[in-house]
Amino acid sequence: MKEEIRLIGIDDAPFDKFSEKECLVVGTIYRGGNYMDGLLSTKVKIDGDDATKKVAAMINKCKFKKQLRCIMLDGIALAGFNVIDINELHRKTRMPVIVIMRKYPRIGEMEKALHKLKMGNKMELIKKAGEIHKAAGLHIQVCGINVSKAEQMIKLSKTHSNIPEPLRIAHIIASGIKEGQSRGRA
Repeated sequence: MKEEIRLIGIDDAPFDKFSEKECLVVGTIYRGGNYMDGLLSTKVKIDGDDATKKVAAMINKCKFKKQLRCIMLDGIALAGFNVIDINELHRKTRMPVIVIMRKYPRIGEMEKALHKLKMGNKMELIKKAGEIHKAAGLHIQVCGINVSKAEQMIKLSKTHSNIPEPLRIAHIIASGIKEGQSRGRA
């Protein structure tokens, strides 16, 4: 695998679910884990159903599209429970998708919350994303790529943290834009 493989990391900005309707989403384009080549952004509805469509459109319209080899997501949902259908994102972009999580998700708690909020259909998307694997010290779900190759991409792009640089920097930029300074962990 080339050291400078082009990857895009996608994360959302902090938001106030009581006063805001949309959330900023940032994508950083990296050569491996060393150089940032580009920045993309879009907005998605908080707890909405448009994340898959908006992220796919953002990627498909970008000037770097032909060079990109993989999409890395910081979790399977943006803006609260705006769940990304990773199979549909893979189909629309024709790129592998890796969902990255620091900790194993508390599926039971998510399911209870979604049913309480009358969003039980979103649980189907979460389950449809497939098995959660342990790889490179993280938990991942994959589509359009095998776990071994996904682990190689993750290791290649982890240069300053346990989180791949495209995701780490997307997080820093999104929170910095929204709050005036970055905060939290990717």
